[in-house]
Amino acid sequence: MNSEKDSTQNKVIEVLKERSAWVKRETLRVHRCAPETRLASSLSDIEIFVALYYGKILRYDPTDTGWEHRDRLIVSKGHGGVSLYPILADLGFFSKEELKRAGCEGSFLGGIPDTFVPGFETVNGSLGHGLGVGCGLCLALKRKKLDSKVFVLMGDGELYEGSVWEAIMFAGHHKLDNLIVVIDKNQRSILGYCRDIIDLDPLEPKFESFRWGAASVDGHDVEGVYNALSMLKRQTENRPQVLVANTMKGKGVPQLEEDPLCHIRSLTKEEVDRILEVIS
Repeated sequence: MNSEKDSTQNKVIEVLKERSAWVKRETLRVHRCAPETRLASSLSDIEIFVALYYGKILRYDPTDTGWEHRDRLIVSKGHGGVSLYPILADLGFFSKEELKRAGCEGSFLGGIPDTFVPGFETVNGSLGHGLGVGCGLCLALKRKKLDSKVFVLMGDGELYEGSVWEAIMFAGHHKLDNLIVVIDKNQRSILGYCRDIIDLDPLEPKFESFRWGAASVDGHDVEGVYNALSMLKRQTENRPQVLVANTMKGKGVPQLEEDPLCHIRSLTKEEVDRILEVIS
């Protein structure tokens, strides 16, 4: 029985690794079409999205995006949500052909996702609002006596916003045990390295002081991310949970990994083509 379970687990991990590589290639291709997309931010969270969707941690129905019993994913760092486009297309939320039109007139796939993209729950404007919205959703789900979970993906630079900490205190006080936050801790914001702007390390004890459960993981180890998120979704502690995913901005693209200001850097079509030749 254990060998059968291990075999199933191994197949899941193989799929997650294969899909992670595919999503990276497709994210680069979207950036080639739409250079206004924030590529570096969209490369650091790929394994998180892959684990949530292909690992079936999220409960969703691509044919009914308003399904009441779905889990909610709030992509609070909307600029990094472009790597979710290929996943949603692959899973049937919209046609894969739309990926080729990203950034073009008439396409709903823009530089920053919006609610008219099937599968996106919220408007992703100014940073710092996603967690507050997530808290409201959690309260509403509890009052409706629904067992759905709310996942919120945030960036570490986003944690500089005061509204974030108001929401953290609120969630802890109200014991929102249907809330799971994932921090894409890629160590850089629009202005450079986070450690040089406001160093918030260590993050985990800060959340714990506000009555949260906290864990950390290598955010580019898709197996580790999958296992951590699976455990957090099953947890029965009467409090919200946070997973700190240690990542690298621009992961897999050397010129982005080495640039402290890669947040706002776009690659030329020729640069993207050269990278695709190496990783394909």
